[in-house]
Amino acid sequence: MKKVLSLILAVTMLIGCCAMLAGCGNSGDDGFKIGVILIGDENEGYTYSHIKGIREAAESLGVKDEQIIWKYTVGEDEKCYDAAVDLVESGCTVIFSNSYGHQSHMQKAASEYPEIQFVACTGDTAAISGLDNFSNAFTFVYESRFVSGVVAGMKIKELVEAGKLTDANYDANGNVKMGYVGAYPYAEVVSGYTAFFLGAKSVYDKISMEVQYTNSWFDITAEATAAEALAARGAVVICQHADSTGAPSAVQALHKNGQVVYSVGYNVDMLSVAPDVALTSATNNWGVYYTYAIKAAMNGEKIATNWAEGYKTGAVCITALGSACAAGTAEKVAEVEAALKAGTLHVFDTSKFTVEGKQVTSCIVDLDGNFANTDPADKEAVWDGYFHESELRSAPSFSLIIDGITPLN
Repeated sequence: MKKVLSLILAVTMLIGCCAMLAGCGNSGDDGFKIGVILIGDENEGYTYSHIKGIREAAESLGVKDEQIIWKYTVGEDEKCYDAAVDLVESGCTVIFSNSYGHQSHMQKAASEYPEIQFVACTGDTAAISGLDNFSNAFTFVYESRFVSGVVAGMKIKELVEAGKLTDANYDANGNVKMGYVGAYPYAEVVSGYTAFFLGAKSVYDKISMEVQYTNSWFDITAEATAAEALAARGAVVICQHADSTGAPSAVQALHKNGQVVYSVGYNVDMLSVAPDVALTSATNNWGVYYTYAIKAAMNGEKIATNWAEGYKTGAVCITALGSACAAGTAEKVAEVEAALKAGTLHVFDTSKFTVEGKQVTSCIVDLDGNFANTDPADKEAVWDGYFHESELRSAPSFSLIIDGITPLN
């Protein structure tokens, strides 16, 4: 009888232990930790979009707040490597960084800790690093840039038809002037402002655009100054690939003083700082990527070496349309977004632009950093009539300066 009772007790304890283990496994709290290295904090739009995406992913996957270790305002220097090592020593099994300049330091850490997965968002060297535990990720943000350009084009068309523009708003060839505040002359920025320009041009063809670089991702004063300079040169819509509210705020002030000028932002809705002039902002939904990547890491699966998605998976979008938008803008946006999702519209359709008066039929993308077009690692990016952005690697690689766009510095 004692043997029977002992057996029943043992089985009962085993069942109880199994239930506890199963419960722990499903909770997401099994020692799994995520490390995050950020160039800024919640006050900076680009970083905020990453924070928001990680939090959304964590909530959907049952990852608790205490399982995420955040490293804010980490520079693009040795401090990034130090932060990565600290996160490894803190027990993180997957570590993300969000700025291009973090990449070399993340790669160094990845080479030293092969059991940990490292992801350098916006980077471009993972495929050639030779490391199985090092990855890059970006989005097809050029698609949302194009759509935000459509919004700008609709506004320009409305202003022209209403006779609201002056001679100062046209260039010598009769094109309406736009402006663009860019951070750096990198492919990421060039790709973005080209997509924006092509979106606007798809609605109103007679457009030109000047670009003013700030040489910083986040500088409120420099971005405001650049926007003011572009507006002084006659730009009626000013877009940005910089991370502060400087440009929209400056445009709002100019508009209040009677100037006809409007703003298209980046990363976050700018209506709070530019309620009368903000048309929309191109943005990323980083939650799509982080949900995928964190789930893969939780399951012990390798994160894709290069990941990039767009409208088709909801990884990019534009923010709410402002009250200053032209009539019919919402309907036009819906039409364009549907075409992007269906794959019937290609942002960099080579029949829609020229470089030095000639149509582009070939463009070799440097994939290994040595800029030798004869290198077998480099690939042709133009086929089927368009440049295949972010398909050969996740990071943008379109760096052609097309006709109609003029960098000022």
